[in-house]
Amino acid sequence: MVLGLGNPGAEFRHTRHNLGADVVETLARRLGQRLRRERGTRAVVAQARIGGARVVLAVPETYMNDSGLAAAALVRRFGPLPVDHVVVVHDELDLPVGRVKVKAGGGTAGHNGLRSITAHLHDDGYVRVRLGIGKPPGRRQGVDHVLSPARKAEREELAVALETAADAVQTVVELGPEAAMTRYNAERA
Repeated sequence: MVLGLGNPGAEFRHTRHNLGADVVETLARRLGQRLRRERGTRAVVAQARIGGARVVLAVPETYMNDSGLAAAALVRRFGPLPVDHVVVVHDELDLPVGRVKVKAGGGTAGHNGLRSITAHLHDDGYVRVRLGIGKPPGRRQGVDHVLSPARKAEREELAVALETAADAVQTVVELGPEAAMTRYNAERA
């Protein structure tokens, strides 16, 4: 299962915090699928094949802080799934703008969506595809930064990163998290 995090509603559509949802929507389009409401999951969902594996692509319709409600409902609906078969795509303040990294398990780094997923799945062993949005400039608060659209100078870099993150998800599914970490976590020149 691939879960792309974001907030519902038009006012959040093009914000940095919705990049995870944007990646899953991009992946669905690549695979010729359309995300649709799935009763009882609190998410829009598509099913597709990546490298021969059946994959559930989902974007929660909950707010970011309640992403775990959708994650738990999706695991019940499409499971049982081992937690390491859940891939969560999300924005990451601790990475430079446009940087994509893959991580298997671990902490939440203060990300409320991850905190909610960990609490509802009772496990932090899921895979993360992290999409860097950088730290807020100056004294700007993190919440203002993540809930605002990217600056013009960042948009092109984030558009490329969005495609790279979709590639990373496909690599996780086809070759596993270790191969994806090897491919995507090496420092760029």
